[in-house]
Amino acid sequence: MQDVTIIIPNYNGKRLLENCLKTLEKQTYKGFKVLVVDNGSKDGSVSVTSEVLDMEIVSLTENLGFCGAVNLGIQKTKTPYIILLNNDTEVDEQFVEALLNAIQRSKQIFSCGAQMIDFKNHEILDNAGDLYTALGWAVARGKGKRCADYEKAVRVFSCCAGAAIYRMDVLQRIGGLDEYHFAYLEDVDLGYRARIAGYENWYEPEARVYHVGSATTGTRYNEKKVFLAARNTIFVIYKNMPSIQIVLNSPFILLGIFVKTLFFMKKGFVHEYWRGMKEGVRDCKKCWKVRYRKQNLWNYIYIQIELWINIFRVLSGK
Repeated sequence: MQDVTIIIPNYNGKRLLENCLKTLEKQTYKGFKVLVVDNGSKDGSVSVTSEVLDMEIVSLTENLGFCGAVNLGIQKTKTPYIILLNNDTEVDEQFVEALLNAIQRSKQIFSCGAQMIDFKNHEILDNAGDLYTALGWAVARGKGKRCADYEKAVRVFSCCAGAAIYRMDVLQRIGGLDEYHFAYLEDVDLGYRARIAGYENWYEPEARVYHVGSATTGTRYNEKKVFLAARNTIFVIYKNMPSIQIVLNSPFILLGIFVKTLFFMKKGFVHEYWRGMKEGVRDCKKCWKVRYRKQNLWNYIYIQIELWINIFRVLSGK
């Protein structure tokens, strides 16, 4: 009996995908299926096979982005849990087992994210869960720091969808990834919605993944990535914060935009950043906004306190 479906979005990543699947073949836990959703690749990715895995490839004729590919995979999933996994990863042998054990600790847990480790330096972290702040910034917790300092399972704001497990019944209740995002910050938005509904997101260091990072986009900063991240920043704020919360956070949000503007001026991407901001403001109402419910008031309060606290965590480098 299968408990987990591993959904791997892919776009022109044949070599990466082959390598990722080889590590999945060595898992200690075997009760999972692999579903590769290919976004119209031209490099022969759809020909990739495995003699060991229960595997299916869904071939799309166009690039629907990370969100569109994942949502299609979710529609085809019948297991109680899904794992979202980037193709530019190698996983430890206990990866699936560790994530499954972690999420089964409590029915209040919506997602658990793996310890994502730098592919070139296995002593350095790439991600230990995501922080979200009142500045409107989403920050990869622990990025660039020693893995040894992040060996404790803790609650986080959200999990990086590059290597995380999700509870399907909750996912069906709060909705899947918002396809208007296309890519970037869609996992923060998803984790945010779960938090509003009263669920928890956890970081699980026993599940280890070695991550190349930006393998599909090519570099950490590029025009498309900066544009999408800027636009989706506005989407996350508009969708998940009631109007009064947006007003409350507006001084922090404006400060965050100012600092990012200076940052991208130095990087040479300020035009793309502001273009994304403008499109986010213009198109945010196309996204489906989370409906405010009185029974979730305390969840909003707890989240707001965390947004303030996370400013200091980010500034202090914790």
